[in-house]
Amino acid sequence: QVQLVESGGGLVQAGGSLRLSCAASGLSFSNYRMGWFRQAPGKAREFVAAVGRSSSTIYADSVKGRFTISRDNAKNTVLLQMNSLKPEDTAVYYCAADGPRISIISTRESAYDYWGQGTQVTVSS
Repeated sequence: QVQLVESGGGLVQAGGSLRLSCAASGLSFSNYRMGWFRQAPGKAREFVAAVGRSSSTIYADSVKGRFTISRDNAKNTVLLQMNSLKPEDTAVYYCAADGPRISIISTRESAYDYWGQGTQVTVSS
């Protein structure tokens, strides 16, 4: 079965960096668009970043210029490098997979078929 396992979350001071990793199994990874979403306490889950099959990328305005998403098809892994972290980045971060049908990369939760269990990121001020 399909599994997405996130890692790399933790506690960091404002201005610091973290790198999240999502290891995928049970799917033809290179055929899937991959996304990161996050959910802060008391808020709805929101789009963060996504990478297409050809490694094209899109970002939420709130993270543009600070976060970088990338994929390694040889390792079935998608990464989210987060720099210049702010307290408002505190959330549970989820990895998601969308595919294998041909489509554009999406910011919508409903476009994604598989989800990881999430990893907590806490940014202290």
